[in-house]
Amino acid sequence: MQSSINTVLPSVEHDIALCEFVEKTLYTAVVSDALDQLGARNQAMREFIRPVYPDARLAGWARTISCSDLYHIPDDPYGIEIEAVDSLLPGEVAVVGTQGSIRNAPWGELLSTASRARGARGAVVDGLVRDVRKIEELGFPVFATGIKPVDSMGRGLVTAYQVPVECGGVLVHPGDFVFSDFDGTVVIPKAMVKEVVELAADKVNRENNSRNELMKGAYLRDVFEKYGVL
Repeated sequence: MQSSINTVLPSVEHDIALCEFVEKTLYTAVVSDALDQLGARNQAMREFIRPVYPDARLAGWARTISCSDLYHIPDDPYGIEIEAVDSLLPGEVAVVGTQGSIRNAPWGELLSTASRARGARGAVVDGLVRDVRKIEELGFPVFATGIKPVDSMGRGLVTAYQVPVECGGVLVHPGDFVFSDFDGTVVIPKAMVKEVVELAADKVNRENNSRNELMKGAYLRDVFEKYGVL
């Protein structure tokens, strides 16, 4: 286990080594299992939040953004949205709660570009996105419920950031740890990050040993009794 997960997790310059370790070593299924083991059983987002391109993976600390539907064009349609994106710190993930809206696409290429320049590691949007080909070319990981080409102006408004938001059925607080891969997105409460990552890393090791023995012809029952994982 890398020493980074044994340090006190900072509140400003987040532990980038931990983000990289999780992205490269773990996968959401084992993290979900570790959360289950610790009694946190509602930390996997709903199945409809998917990567906008197949290879997208992200791990980082939640900077939450709250959106609401809108039916008029306000005097300042982008003010808080711009402030929220410009506030992103290295190691953070933009987590956008839209209250399940399918009215507009609050995330696109330029927000992805600005976020990447700030050192953000990706975005998880409980809503629609646009400019997907450009986002893929940029290599910025984005997870969302769908794709729609419309602008948010007059359809939706960012009302706050760094407040608790519901995203994909999970209540996400600022500073929680978010991990997404092709299987989905899990959220680790910030107080549990070290313990969850350690449990998940241990299970990865046991699963690797199980896989090797199964490929050599061992019986599943014997392997399960030895390593205790399925």
